[in-house]
Amino acid sequence: MEPNTASASGGDVECEVMAAIDDQRLVIADLCRDGAWLALPLSQALSLEASR
Repeated sequence: MEPNTASASGGDVECEVMAAIDDQRLVIADLCRDGAWLALPLSQALSLEASR
């Protein structure tokens, strides 16, 4: 998967990325971009310690 290098429009917009657990899935979303989210089963999600 290639990273999306497009910058958010709007100048000094403060963007947030949020994560939530929904129906045994980890969902991560960029709130400043429509359709910019991903979801994966909780069994495939890494812990913070494992991802360092």
